[in-house]
Amino acid sequence: MALTCPNCGNARNFLVKTLQMHVVRLEDARVDVTEESRPAVLEVLCDECDTALNLEDADETVRKEVLLTLGAR
Repeated sequence: MALTCPNCGNARNFLVKTLQMHVVRLEDARVDVTEESRPAVLEVLCDECDTALNLEDADETVRKEVLLTLGAR
């Protein structure tokens, strides 16, 4: 099944909330990113009605494409 909102039928626009961690180094007046993680998907919401969707229920091809596009795990 493609990614489709079960509440309103939206199959085009979704809000994907991610979390990404960064390690920064402060040295003198400089701030450098020394390490950053790949974003993790926390939540997927329909952009039309805010219904929560389970990305695992989506078609495997769509799920992989979403994660690849976001650089997520």
